[in-house]
This record gives sequence, C-alpha cells and structure tokens, in this order.
Amino acid sequence: MTKGYIMFVLHAHLPYVRHADEFLSLEELWLYEAINECYLPLLTALNQLARDNVPACLSMSLTASLMTQLDDSHVKAKFLSHLDQSIRLAESEWVRNRDGATRDTVEFYLERWKRHRKEYQEMDGDLVGAFHHHQAAGRLEILASAATHAFLPLMASPQGVKAQIQVGVDEYQRRLGQSPRGFWLPECAFTPGLDYTLSAAGIEYVILETHGVAHACPRPRYGTLAPIQTPGGIACFARDAESSKQVWSAEEGYPGDADYRDFYRDIGFELDPDYLRSFVGNDRVFTGLKYHRITHRTSEHKELYRPQVAHQRATEHAGNFVFNRAKQAEWFGAMMDRPPLLVCPYDAELFGHWWFEGPCWLEEVMRQLSGHPHLATVNAPQYLSLHPENQISQPHLSSWGYQGYSEVWLEGANDWIYRHLHQGEKRMARLINRFARPSELQKRALRQAMRELLLAQSSDWPFIMKTGTFPDYAHKRVRRHLCNFNVLYQELMRHRIRESTLQEMERHAPVFGEVTLEPYRLESL
Repeated sequence: MTKGYIMFVLHAHLPYVRHADEFLSLEELWLYEAINECYLPLLTALNQLARDNVPACLSMSLTASLMTQLDDSHVKAKFLSHLDQSIRLAESEWVRNRDGATRDTVEFYLERWKRHRKEYQEMDGDLVGAFHHHQAAGRLEILASAATHAFLPLMASPQGVKAQIQVGVDEYQRRLGQSPRGFWLPECAFTPGLDYTLSAAGIEYVILETHGVAHACPRPRYGTLAPIQTPGGIACFARDAESSKQVWSAEEGYPGDADYRDFYRDIGFELDPDYLRSFVGNDRVFTGLKYHRITHRTSEHKELYRPQVAHQRATEHAGNFVFNRAKQAEWFGAMMDRPPLLVCPYDAELFGHWWFEGPCWLEEVMRQLSGHPHLATVNAPQYLSLHPENQISQPHLSSWGYQGYSEVWLEGANDWIYRHLHQGEKRMARLINRFARPSELQKRALRQAMRELLLAQSSDWPFIMKTGTFPDYAHKRVRRHLCNFNVLYQELMRHRIRESTLQEMERHAPVFGEVTLEPYRLESL
C-alpha cells in the first residue's frame, strides 16, 4: 500500500544572456556551465532510467527565456566552441598531471566532456526536444513559467502580469506543441488574485513556498501535506520544508558532505594566468576543472577529489533521503485520510552545477523509490487525478528567498528599478491602445518594445543587485532594455520609426517570435 507520495520539481531557468557581438562573454558562461554540468547530466540520468525500465516520475520547469536560448543556433555553436576549449584545457592538464595525483580526476573530466560533446551533437543540440521526449514517455512533466521570470507580485498592472504569463504559455506551446498544465511562479512568488489570471491562461496548478499554503485562509486541514484549491481554481502545492532542507542546505544538507566536489576550488583561479589565457582568455573564470573535495567546509585545507568515493556517498545519501521520507509518510499518514504528499522543489542548476553529484543522487533516489513498498513518486496531474477534491483556501502572499516575503527583490539595492518598470507598463498599454491597426513597421516596433520591456522585468536583475555578484551587469541590462523601450516608445508616438535602429534591437534580442500584444489591449492604464 502507498503510504506517501513524493513529488520532485526542478526549476530550470537562466536569464537571457545572448551576446551576439562577443565570442564568449562572462555572462554566457552561466548558460554553458548549466548545459554542461546540469542539463546534459540530468538527461543522462533520465536516459539511463529509461534504458533500465525504471518508472521515473519527475517534474521540471523550462522558462521561455531558457528555451529560447537553448534553441538558438548561435548559442548552440558557441556552446560547442566552449566545450572544445574545455576539452583542450583538460588534455593540456592531463599532460601536466600525467605523473601526478590528479591524473585520474583529469581523465574523469576529459572522458565526461567528450561524452557530452558526442551526445550534444547526436541530438543536434536540441535539449528542449530531448526533455520533451521524456515528457511524451511519461517520465517528465514540464511546467511553463513567466516569459522572463518577472517577479509578478511587484508588477504594476494586471495587463503586465497577464503579458508575462501569456507569453510564457505561448512559448511553451510553440516549442513543445502542447499546452502546459503547471506553471512555475518566478521565485515562488504569489499574491491573491494571481490565480484568476493563471486560470484564464489554462493553468491548473502551481508550486508555492511552505508558508504560502501553511498560512492560507482558512487554515488548510492537512497543512502542506496536500494541495489546496484557490478561489480562482488553481491547485497550490507547498514545498516540504524538511525534505528541502536535506538537499538545499549547504550547511546541514547533503551537498556539504566532505567527500563531495568543492565548487570554489577551480584551476581557473589557481593556475598561472599566462598558462590559462589560450584556453579561457584574460579573465579569471570557472573552468569546471576542480581537483578538490569539500573536506572541511570552514577550512582552507582541501583534500583531493575522488569521483568514485563521491558517487558512493551520493548513493548512501539517496538511501538516507528515501528512509527519512518513509518515516515522514508513516508519521503524518496516521493523521490523514489520504497518503501525505511531500513536495520537493529545487533549482535545477543545484544538480550538477553547485552540487556536482546531484544528478547521480537524483537518479539513485528514483531507482530506490521505484521498488519501495510504501512510497511512490507522482507529478501534480497524477496526484490531482487520484485526489480531485481538495480544500478551497486563499493562499498567503509569499515567495521563497530570504524572509519569504519579497524582500530579496525589493530592498535598497534594487528598489529604484520599479518606478521605471511600472512607467514602462503604462507606456506599453498606451502604445497598444493607440495603434489599433498598426502598419507592418509599427507592428514590428510594438513587438520589439514588448520584448525590451519583458527583458527588463526579469527577476534575475534585482536578485543580482541584491546579492552583489554581478551588479554592474544587472544595472546595465535593465538600463539598456528600458532605454531601447523608451526609444521605440518615442519613435512610435512621433510616427518616426528608424528601421535601422529597430533592426539592431531585433538582432540583439531575437526572442519570443511574434510576441503577443493582446494582454495590454484590454484596457488603458
């Protein structure tokens, strides 16, 4: 008998970082690292589970901005160039370390990257199609998300929110050939009323942070162990705090184990820049060649990384995770009239990028759960089919991140952007209402104005400003997109569109195809 359900949800997203005029920008490395260290290993895990007939059940969001980049021929070519450079560096490192203690580790990376290159070429770089293949086979449930991952509760207008949602849904339909049932709310940010907009777009369910459901009104009978139904008809699944902490926390969770690879000890910051220059250029960057394990989290001393030992630890941690979930299900199941549901949402990039052994761990968890006598993996549609009637309750305003109430995305380092973004929403509505029957050139300008506004609204920019990782780049991106938007606004209002300027903007941001303008056409602000 099933005594508990587990639902894994991986959130795959990166901001739009395509730089057409640069051979390889520092920001584009974010995407290439994610492909090489996260998306390809996750696909490998799914492929291995499929070959072994393991009935895996996993959910994963693919945001519109991420799918656009993954499908871009420009990005595909540059990723292969990046991977070739990585392989050349690994080959050079093998020669340098052929008689040293790190030789086996270098061979491990070299074989891995050559395999990734072969697999990527065999699928013609179609990562989105590869994930969709697993969705068609029933192993993967893919969720849509907002167009550019905007923080929806901080937008100025219902039209702006609807545009982010509708463009995200449209891109999902265009690239996957079907309508999404689930929607990943950017930063898990929910505010009352959002459910009606989602429902109108055909969405059936979302994932919320724990307290978004726990503090719902009326108080949910099952807490976070079952979804609630909003007044707008959306099922809301809440993150299980205990299972999340075991995976997410670097201090208390599995990723901080002494045998796992240390993310920060990379040769890109340790070897002679003159030696590295022909492989990575003049900047100090992560190369992916990391020879040390965490050892002691608070100590500078690091022992050498041992891939086979780390793989074994991942297997042991998978067993521990499954054991603990079984105990949770046993404890809570005694108090419920249905098996408790443990929802485990994580950033996909945690698996393989930040936690190198994460995909191995996840694959092993799926294997152990496939034959478990009391636990079963489900996705949201499967759960709702088994339990279609759920308590109607109004979720609380919430987000994930520090303090859980939007503070990361609205504080002193980033609050200046919102008056400009809100003004952009008002101007977008004004443009759409003014040009009810635009000429072809005006239509192009309107669509590009929409693209620029959507790109400026990405929640990644205020997040980066808050964390201080690449604040200059985040400032630059917001200002550039808003500047482009305002140039187009002025030219449209004055009926003086410079086609050369428009073409240049289109070249730098070829996103979202014939992006819809309809959400802003409903009424003027």
